Amino acid sequence: MNFFKERIKLNRNEFSGAFGDIGTDLPLIIGMLLVTNLQMSNVLIVYGFLQILTSIVYGIPMPVQPLKAVALLVISQKISSDVIFGGGFAIGIIMLFLTITGLINWLNKIIPKTVIRGIQFGLGLQLSLLAIKEYIPSDSYIGYIFASIGFVIGLILIGNKKYPPAIFILLLGFIYIIAFKFNIIATINISLPHITIPELKYDSIVSGLIILALPQIPLSLGNSIFATKQLAQDYFPEKKITAKGIGFTYSAMNIISSFFGGLPVCHGSGGIAGHYTFGGRTGGSTFIYGLFYLLLGLFFSGNAVETLQIFPKPILGVILLFEGIALILLIKDIITDKKMFFIAVIVGICANGLPNGYLIGMVIGTILYYLSDKWILKYFGKI
Repeated sequence: MNFFKERIKLNRNEFSGAFGDIGTDLPLIIGMLLVTNLQMSNVLIVYGFLQILTSIVYGIPMPVQPLKAVALLVISQKISSDVIFGGGFAIGIIMLFLTITGLINWLNKIIPKTVIRGIQFGLGLQLSLLAIKEYIPSDSYIGYIFASIGFVIGLILIGNKKYPPAIFILLLGFIYIIAFKFNIIATINISLPHITIPELKYDSIVSGLIILALPQIPLSLGNSIFATKQLAQDYFPEKKITAKGIGFTYSAMNIISSFFGGLPVCHGSGGIAGHYTFGGRTGGSTFIYGLFYLLLGLFFSGNAVETLQIFPKPILGVILLFEGIALILLIKDIITDKKMFFIAVIVGICANGLPNGYLIGMVIGTILYYLSDKWILKYFGKI
């Protein structure tokens, strides 16, 4: 019993932290459900279960996230559920191979901290720009008004343990729903889930490997494994979390998810940053977040997928913006080192702006790190 008490605390700060990553997750989940034949009950229940599982395993806010490269490919190309399950299985097997062979540990040793900071910087920029360009303006001037109020609430209450900010930002979102989307609330029904168990096929695994796994793995190594491990060490140095351990849970989650009709998933530094920024300090925040999706899957998955869009995007954008800013600010511990800062900025620009930018940035940044300091500082000193 003490094992769970130490790892999972349930209080208002954990509740606030629980929704620190919803701005990233929920739109991707909805997007994939809208364009595929995925079973909504399976997706939500498996997703919630995996959140709860990782909350127990890690005892810190180590949330589960949809795989971003996979999600974008699925949404843009309307990929069938068989290929999605096959891709998730292939991703899990590849990561398991990298983990048990020790390749993850080897890569973690040769990729310097400044490159990881660059990846986090690039991801932070990406999330912040997404919030400002797409989420916050989505409901015209009303969206701007509510987003502005939410942002001010966040600024005032960030770090406040007595009045954690996400609770009040979410409350603002519910006021928005009642005021402008009450007609959608009236159509929501409580219903039991319809669960199906998919069959993994060889052809689907091969197709998923080529279409989904190969584009995803470089991003996963950079952000889901190395950047997540670094951020877990930054926030929770006493936990001794390793790249190998994250690799194991990453692979296990995708293998489990593919057999039960769930989405391909990962951990992510953005998820930890979001939960931590809004108050999460134990697995309790991830546990609560998992319960949220379990309840949706168990009792509300009989409704149309569109009902999941009821929560206002401008408010999700505020949460996403704080998550992005938290990631950007991690660069502060290398900002006084000219070489390190230069490399991190280059990596961040590549990650944010190039196709397969996380892989390209990781390779370029690592090469720059091992070059003679004189080559970099000779240029940087003139800036």
